Amino acid sequence: MNTQIVEKAIEEGNGVLRLDPAWVARSFLAPGRRLGLDESQYELGERGGICERWIASTTKADNKVSVPDEGLSFLRLASGQRMTLKEAVDIAGTMIMGREYARTHATLDRLAKIFDYGDRLPFHLHQMKQHAALVGRNSKEESYFYPEDLDMGPHPETFLGVHPYITREKKHDLLLPHLQRWDSDLILQHSRAYLLLPGDGFHTPAGVVHAPGSALTVELQEDSDVLAMLQAKVGDRWIDKELLFKDVRPEDRARHGERIILDMIDWETCGDPLYYENRHTPPILIPEKVQPGGYEEWIFYNTRRYSGKRLVVKPGLTYTSTDAGVFNVLVWKGRGEFDGHVIEGRNPMLDELLVCHDRAVAPIQVRNTGREELVIFKFFGPDINTDVPMLVRKTIS
Repeated sequence: MNTQIVEKAIEEGNGVLRLDPAWVARSFLAPGRRLGLDESQYELGERGGICERWIASTTKADNKVSVPDEGLSFLRLASGQRMTLKEAVDIAGTMIMGREYARTHATLDRLAKIFDYGDRLPFHLHQMKQHAALVGRNSKEESYFYPEDLDMGPHPETFLGVHPYITREKKHDLLLPHLQRWDSDLILQHSRAYLLLPGDGFHTPAGVVHAPGSALTVELQEDSDVLAMLQAKVGDRWIDKELLFKDVRPEDRARHGERIILDMIDWETCGDPLYYENRHTPPILIPEKVQPGGYEEWIFYNTRRYSGKRLVVKPGLTYTSTDAGVFNVLVWKGRGEFDGHVIEGRNPMLDELLVCHDRAVAPIQVRNTGREELVIFKFFGPDINTDVPMLVRKTIS
């Protein structure tokens, strides 16, 4: 029966599914209030505030105050029935992802989101594969893009990695007292900060310590919500130390204490003296995707775990979109039609779509019906775009 519901929705949408927004609360920082909600909707008591929106998500948010289905996207069905995208993929993966992709991938295997905090995020890491597996979770590599025309917040700079000498001289224990005392934000002295620019981005592998800046950020990442917070205080807010050990086995915490976190850091990547050159990801124009009506750029690249593009369609014109497999869409700016579906940026009821495989690989007409550029973000899982650009790794000779 449920399979028939998905099949009908795909048929009615001509291979395109409309999704409802998935709002996610976080309790450790105040929301930045740039997600377009009414002011009264941001604060949720003991749950904290709405700080993130997850896009076409099959990932459950892992918060201390657990809420059923938080983080999971729902299909908007004409029948009014309720079904998560995760359930739809589980029961009808072949129809959504294509037969070949579904044969080798159980899920869409990526998570797109907008995060919007009122301050810089605490210094933290996301566990690498070997450490995340110990608690039954996935690793979390991630990438960021900072949209234009928005307030960048009070701290538009991101700390990434550690000073190179810490890795070179194996002074890893410099971070340990900050984790043990848990009484300040001074752990940031061991990292480098990079100014965030509108229309720019970075790639952050799992195991890299980082403190993302206050710019509203579009993020694409692996399908996971693992983390370890390493910073005790942000502004006037104290971070619960339990978040340091959120994804650490109890027996490892008991045996090693705070030192276990140091073992989860990818020191080589963190201490790369050319971190900026090797992880900075500004948009890259895709020459073969330039048309009279618009163009596409890579904005999420330098990894095989996922990829993403920005499509820009000029006012009053049409762009023909063809892709290699299933992807989801966030309409960021402007209004128009996507394969006949009405779309509008900054309107959560009209800005989110999932394009099933069979429709994605055929030409789709994207029409700009407004007076400004129509800007659309496309998000792909692993093994779909084989032509994702990879930065040539630079080293100091």
